[in-house]
Amino acid sequence: MFNDIGPLELVTLIVLAVLVFGPDKLPKVIQDVTRTIRKIREFSESAKNDIREELGPEFKDFEFEDLNPKTFIRKQLDNEDLGLKEIRNGFDLKKEMAEVTDAVHSRDADSSSSSSGAGSSGGRVDMTKQPETPDRDDRPPFDADAT
Repeated sequence: MFNDIGPLELVTLIVLAVLVFGPDKLPKVIQDVTRTIRKIREFSESAKNDIREELGPEFKDFEFEDLNPKTFIRKQLDNEDLGLKEIRNGFDLKKEMAEVTDAVHSRDADSSSSSSGAGSSGGRVDMTKQPETPDRDDRPPFDADAT
């Protein structure tokens, strides 16, 4: 419960408690708090037992921690019956991505070599070459009413 409280924070809480309640009332406050925490724990344990009894013998190994989605997923992933480890181990993401990349590069190389002829070097675009200017006759007619 208090795993993330450091020593300096703990000392600060103790000093704050002494200042707020005073040294003479502090032991009584600590007893009251521990008694309240103990009663809450007893109440929650009895509620858990009542729920387990109501669910019946099919759920005798039911744990309330399983209701946490992270715990449920972790437990299901560790289950060997589902065969998820074989699927996870059989799937190599790097290999799949390399195959897709090679397929895309080969398609780019094929399309650029067919459109630009023999001047293409492995699917790369020649940036030093001037772009071709279209003839004046290739432009669509200007429509003054459309603008």
